[in-house]
Amino acid sequence: MNKCPISSQIFNLLIVITSILLVLLATLYPFNFSIPDSFYLPEIFGSFNNASNFQDQVNNFLLFMPLGFGFTRLLQKRGIKTGVQVFIVTLVSAGLSLTVEVLQIFLPSRMPTPSDILNNSIGGFIGFICFYLWNSQSFKKTVAQIENSRASRSIKQIVVFCIGYIFVTFLISLLWQNTINLSNWDTNYPLLIGNEQTRDRPWQGYMSEIYIADRAISTNEVAQGLADSSYFNNLGNSLIANYQFKGNCCYKEETGQLPELLWQGQPSDAQEGKGVFLSSSHWLQTATPVTTLSKRISKTSEFTLSTTLATSNLEQFGPARIISISGTSLRRNLTLGQQGNDLDFRLRTPITGENGADLTLNIPNIFTDTKPHHIIITYSRATIQVYVDNLHNFYSLNLLELIPKNQRVFYYALTFIPLGFGLTILTLLAKRRLILSNLLIYGGILIPSLILEGILVSESGKNLSLKTLLLGMFFTGGTMLILRVRAAQLKMRS
Repeated sequence: MNKCPISSQIFNLLIVITSILLVLLATLYPFNFSIPDSFYLPEIFGSFNNASNFQDQVNNFLLFMPLGFGFTRLLQKRGIKTGVQVFIVTLVSAGLSLTVEVLQIFLPSRMPTPSDILNNSIGGFIGFICFYLWNSQSFKKTVAQIENSRASRSIKQIVVFCIGYIFVTFLISLLWQNTINLSNWDTNYPLLIGNEQTRDRPWQGYMSEIYIADRAISTNEVAQGLADSSYFNNLGNSLIANYQFKGNCCYKEETGQLPELLWQGQPSDAQEGKGVFLSSSHWLQTATPVTTLSKRISKTSEFTLSTTLATSNLEQFGPARIISISGTSLRRNLTLGQQGNDLDFRLRTPITGENGADLTLNIPNIFTDTKPHHIIITYSRATIQVYVDNLHNFYSLNLLELIPKNQRVFYYALTFIPLGFGLTILTLLAKRRLILSNLLIYGGILIPSLILEGILVSESGKNLSLKTLLLGMFFTGGTMLILRVRAAQLKMRS
């Protein structure tokens, strides 16, 4: 008589166990764990300073959906309340994800990433929603509980839920702001001129100087810097790097804050008016990591880089590394490179990934001759500005406007589908109050998109986009519409 419930519970448990094993296999294989010789708490936190590329984010999101689905099914069969189910599923998803990220510290082939914990938690939550859309009995029961709850009869409690909805929207908007800062820079990378540490991305050309500051200078300051490079010495405490390439060895940093640049391979003599010659047989690298530079730029999330250089070969690809703060050819904070006639720029942010290559930052037709050119690059609030020789030869790129369409759709889905779920609960609570319910529907769809777009426009300098505004409204309204239509269909059947 009890065989059916018991077999059903075993089946549910098997779904959860299989989902967990699948997560462990996908995230920890090949299981070649190794314990480091020195193990300190700062090293543990430092090892989390990584970012996922777009494909990894999608995979992590999809990986935890079956776990959310299976665990919700298990909890529902045990008669646990819906609100508690949401909490437990999200907590289990986050807990398993955190466990995996910590274990990846001991895997040489893996890199722990904080953003994966958020993506995995959302994946588990979406799995919860999928279960309730699939299980008609549980969905109908939950809708009835919301509509007949004590909160639905109290205008004050409905108002409190509305305030909470707006608060969550602001919180999500702040998370979007963090995607364009430089707080994820790695402080263990050296400064390299003319190559990578892997020695496989050489650049052939001349360089006479480098200045780096921890703030984005104004257009007026750029004009003065282009007229006279020594102007950068007037930046005071903001200037954190000043290398002048004169003589053949070695090149001390003149503010005294960074290590000296040493020749790798055979030293090259500096030439009057051109600076040092760099090639595959000789390039420069700091004796130790430029920790001070990376920390200060990470803190301000701004910088200015100025250099005078001349390419010796118009057909260099890779891109060939001109200036790089990097660990390998796949991990960096910043890289200035040559890709044929174009200037290739890579910048590490949460949205561009640890290689800085998830978004294409390319300035065309910079290397069309072998003459010296003065290049100044500034970064502030998602905007990269590049000046070549004069103010009129100017380029501006905004990271948020360069996000590919498929990535933008994915990020907006992650942002607004949970909000659509919350809006559905709000409208069900206010169902007895027709005017309030209609206001919540239209306002709840429009306001989150307006808040996010307004904050991004004001804080990042991006242009107002009707497309992204409508995209957010589509996901919020679409999620609510699907859930409400599903509820109406089930009510008609009964």
